[in-house]
Amino acid sequence: MNSQYRKALAGTQLDYFDTQAAVDAIKPDSYKHLPYTSKILAEQLVRRCSPETLTDSLKQLIERKRDLDFPWYPARVVCHDILGQTALVDLAGLRDAIAEKGGDPALVNPVVPTQLIVDHSLAVEAPGFDPEAFDKNRAIEDRRNEDRFHFIEWTKTAFKNVDVIPAGNGIMHQINLEKMSPVIQSREGVAFPDTCVGTDSHTPHVDALGVIALGVGGLEAETVMLGRPSMMRLPDIVGVKLIGQRQPGITATDIVLALTEFLREQRVVSAYLEFFGEGARSLAIGDRATISNMTPEFGASAGMFYIDEQTIDYLKLTGREPEQVALVEHYAKTTGLWADDMVEAQYERVLEFDLSSVGRNMAGPSNPHRRLPTSDLADRGIASEWKQEGDLMPDGAVIIAAITSCTNTSNPRNVVAAGLLAKKANELGLVRKPWVKTSFAPGSKVAKLYLEEAGLLPELEKLGFGIVGYACTTCNGMSGALEPKIQQEIIDRDLYSTAVLSGNRNFDGRIHPYAKQAFLASPPLVIAYAIAGTIRFDIEQDVLGHDQHGNSITLKDLWPSDEEIDAVVGSAVKPEQFKQIYIKMFDLGEAEQAPSPLYDWRPQSTYIRRPPYWEGALAGERTLKGMRPLAVLGDNITTDHLSPSNAILASSAAGEYLAHMGLPEEDFNSYATHRGDHLTAQRATFANPKLLNEMCLDDKGEIIQGSLARIEPEGQQTRMWEAIETYMDRRQNLIIVAGADYGQGSSRDWAAKGVRLAGVEAIVAEGFERIHRTNLVGMGVLPLEFHQGMNRKVLELDGSETYDVEGTPAPRAELMLHITRRNGETVTVPVTCRLDTAEEVSVYSAGGVLQRFAQDFLEANVSE
Repeated sequence: MNSQYRKALAGTQLDYFDTQAAVDAIKPDSYKHLPYTSKILAEQLVRRCSPETLTDSLKQLIERKRDLDFPWYPARVVCHDILGQTALVDLAGLRDAIAEKGGDPALVNPVVPTQLIVDHSLAVEAPGFDPEAFDKNRAIEDRRNEDRFHFIEWTKTAFKNVDVIPAGNGIMHQINLEKMSPVIQSREGVAFPDTCVGTDSHTPHVDALGVIALGVGGLEAETVMLGRPSMMRLPDIVGVKLIGQRQPGITATDIVLALTEFLREQRVVSAYLEFFGEGARSLAIGDRATISNMTPEFGASAGMFYIDEQTIDYLKLTGREPEQVALVEHYAKTTGLWADDMVEAQYERVLEFDLSSVGRNMAGPSNPHRRLPTSDLADRGIASEWKQEGDLMPDGAVIIAAITSCTNTSNPRNVVAAGLLAKKANELGLVRKPWVKTSFAPGSKVAKLYLEEAGLLPELEKLGFGIVGYACTTCNGMSGALEPKIQQEIIDRDLYSTAVLSGNRNFDGRIHPYAKQAFLASPPLVIAYAIAGTIRFDIEQDVLGHDQHGNSITLKDLWPSDEEIDAVVGSAVKPEQFKQIYIKMFDLGEAEQAPSPLYDWRPQSTYIRRPPYWEGALAGERTLKGMRPLAVLGDNITTDHLSPSNAILASSAAGEYLAHMGLPEEDFNSYATHRGDHLTAQRATFANPKLLNEMCLDDKGEIIQGSLARIEPEGQQTRMWEAIETYMDRRQNLIIVAGADYGQGSSRDWAAKGVRLAGVEAIVAEGFERIHRTNLVGMGVLPLEFHQGMNRKVLELDGSETYDVEGTPAPRAELMLHITRRNGETVTVPVTCRLDTAEEVSVYSAGGVLQRFAQDFLEANVSE
């Protein structure tokens, strides 16, 4: 510890580390020019680094160099139940492996405080127009997930440093924003900035409070849980100056969808963004949170805002204790983290975005960065002439309209706007179309309290937007079953059907198997589309209905004014509501210790199974020789393609397996909920029906869409799972060839686990998304990157080749990829080894994160 920089924090009983003194000692007067992110990273280096390494690590930040790795020690780990559960399943399996080697399994525990919130397992089986929807959905959730919840309950008492918030309480990111993050921590007499990693790509939600919070895969979270630092180099820190003021009637959703398009175009992949300027300062925390939540859709790693008056007002509003609120302001002003102290911050790149340029927006039909101005619906070919024939659904029928996701439900302005629009619609006699499955799933129970206070919850319920649960629901693909007659009509007519949701992702195949495309929209706009009933509707121009006098009703007649929204938020959202919910929720009490540190695995479970990472093929040597392609893929392959999270169909490989295990189809649940059982989760690998594997062609040479592969050398086209099983039986090692931005989307570790269990040893692509690349390393899969200008098309790869990698994996080393074609011709191309740090080389060489920890643990404990 660098004790010379530890000082008393005036007016408190706490100390702090004077980071400015440490930085300015190396280069005078340089601290004030550091970006906000660099100041936070510098503080934890001063507090945690050894004196021998401190100077070199701080120089990386001061001189904007990226030559050396330095450690990052997040203060907390937050998890949702899917990846959090699978991480803890991995740790339970690790305990078994340690015990079998003579070690003490009880010593394997998270050493960093870990908070697990059960929020990803509730499906909207009962819709929002069912007055008993909440109770019905919770009962179904408990029944389907009994094995999972049994394991999660066990972890509360078996592991130290694990707190669990059970199902039915809200979404992890919204709870993190409204309660869990103190913004400034105080532990062992020291105040320091709160930081965290979370097992979900939208963890940057809480960046809105000035907290560095990164979304990571479950494997990286396990590394942090077990006390190993997350090794990093100085990230690309980009300043985003927000200017202007938003136009009347424009929501934070409209702004963030415009920002998503803008920032994707600016290529901010993996960057840490810092929003500043008068435009940023004018945004309340709810609006900032909507922006920060969408960070992964920008392609970035973090979306930071400075600490300022808005931060303090929000902490007061959400019921934080006065002493904590005072500490945040005092610490920020003392250490140069307050917005006024950031005016001299220097960025290597600054982007400027004008809030006043934003109109009403949607995104779609299949990517969050495909902005769709509502004024251009006709010109874009979305809105068109349509008619309804009798009781039949129209072309473009909106079959799902969901107010969902912490992206929007953590923003009281957006939720209140939806309630006010519903009120006006009810007054004018408008109703939802009968084929629209509507739902409202807030990320916090507080939303119910302030909507009741404002008298708006009954208005939402009347239009079919009753509360169906407090969980991710539709945003995570858990939109539940359709009414059978509606589903059958879609199938019989091959109807173009759609979903409209206030979520953060609308990738193909994610929202519902029968929603052919999905559109992101603000909560009030979701309600408008439930009334319209089809995406072919020009939402700005077309007539939604008629009032009692026969006058046409259009969107402008329903849309609430900013003054109306702000008046309701000001009068109805109160600190007492947050205290009422969260004091009880976090009164966790003392739990009795589990009778055994080892879990009693249930052999027939399809949810929880002892993981196989220390045995069989995974314990063997990776030769990187003679690899055959499992798939040849294009650009923008998402983790939804690699390992979908939505409902399991009976015709899928996973569905057939679950039926074989005796589960009724109604309880198949989602792919996501079965990720604690590798035998089920393996069968989700590349199971997305929208997959385009370029190895699989029809008679015309066109790529066939579906979960398909081609077994080589026979050239036999088959379902993906049959190809994987065939190659596993042959012990054939595999490779995947892909285009740019491979692995974008959610942080799910099973996108890496699935391919590794299939026998994939390497992936060569034009580029990788950050979280997925880290997960691949954590599973012992080698990520390789083509050099600029080289790709599968230039090389004319068709999947019939075999591949060898020559060279020793090292950080960013150049390796040689030898490609042997069917005719015996060999082509050799250089590729970059995307093991980016020495720590990643260490993890990869051991076979993965868990294998590395097991080796280190046994060396440290058994040999003694």
